[in-house]
Amino acid sequence: MDVKSTQSSPVVADPSPLNKSRLGIRTSLLPCSQSGQSFSTSTPTLPRKKPGKLDDVRSNGWLDSMKSSSPPRKKSLKDSNSADVISDDEDIIAYLSWLLKYPSALNCFQTIVDRASNRKLVVFLDYDGTLSPIVDDPDRAFMSIDMRSVVRSVAKNFPTAIISGRSRDKVYDLVGLSELYYAGSHGMDIIFPAKDTLSENHLRCVKSTDQSGKEVNLFQPASEFLPMINEVFKKFVEITKDIKGSKVENHKFCVSVHYRNVDENSWPVIAQHVHDILNDYPRLRLTHGRKVLEVRPVIDWDKGKAVEFLLESLGFSNRNDVLPIYIGDDRTDEDAFKVLRKKNDGYGILVSAVPKESNACFSLRDTLEVQEFLEALVRMAEDDGNIEEAPAND
Repeated sequence: MDVKSTQSSPVVADPSPLNKSRLGIRTSLLPCSQSGQSFSTSTPTLPRKKPGKLDDVRSNGWLDSMKSSSPPRKKSLKDSNSADVISDDEDIIAYLSWLLKYPSALNCFQTIVDRASNRKLVVFLDYDGTLSPIVDDPDRAFMSIDMRSVVRSVAKNFPTAIISGRSRDKVYDLVGLSELYYAGSHGMDIIFPAKDTLSENHLRCVKSTDQSGKEVNLFQPASEFLPMINEVFKKFVEITKDIKGSKVENHKFCVSVHYRNVDENSWPVIAQHVHDILNDYPRLRLTHGRKVLEVRPVIDWDKGKAVEFLLESLGFSNRNDVLPIYIGDDRTDEDAFKVLRKKNDGYGILVSAVPKESNACFSLRDTLEVQEFLEALVRMAEDDGNIEEAPAND
């Protein structure tokens, strides 16, 4: 698998929601129906320059991308079951129409079971917004006890990997399960079981040890960018220190600038600061997440490539008896959905309570439905006496 570095890259924005409200429609009541903008970093500017008219971030569409990837929630009413209910008929109709294209994975579970017959399931999971709810403080994005328990059970029955934008060490600390495989920094930091021989695609792997002391292979296709990422991280911390509510995180191979708790009037200031700094780093690119700006290396690598790499590393690539399932909620997960859809050998499941375009096949509303779906997978495994046990991480 070739990993290439280029000198320019598009700004990738989260697809604009077709509707901005969180709808209180139980998907169990619905039928199963199958069915960026570019920016230039060529003109150097002073990274510490105080933003003036903010023409740069307005003209290149950064502000529009920040708003479209961070839609405001409408006011909702609560019913007796504490489910969100929106008193907007147009919103409900839009959501129902969207579900025809991206039906509930719970309602369509039998379809997935039928496809999984005589196949080996491999499960890939995002973390934030998938296993844990999106919260104001990313350091407090904890999994529930029940979610951790079901993820452990899934890993006992199927090879299971977490592919997160967070650093690999951080997501491991949050999940705390040694039964899983971990890929941090959007797949740019992967640990997988050590083997005596490696394919040509794994020539960049090095021997290492995991948190439990077991020997593993470590794959970091962007290792040459570490000094650059650390340098940019320090500049972002310095430039945003006076912006109330801002938070900068170093995820080893990428840097996140959170503006979830920043007054919207200050969003242009953050965008301009980031823009000015990135002008000096043409080998880094910006992507937009939910109220976060993420900067990462310009290499031909993403979560989709990470899925392909892990499948190959675990001996599951180019096999007709394998069914990969990827569950995620963010723009970066679309690369994984796209890989599974293109090869027609697996299912992408988008976690979203609002309509938006996706490469996924199915949808789930929130982390509670993710947990319910994973529980269904475990029950399926326990009911199938012929299911093959997942290989141990050694």
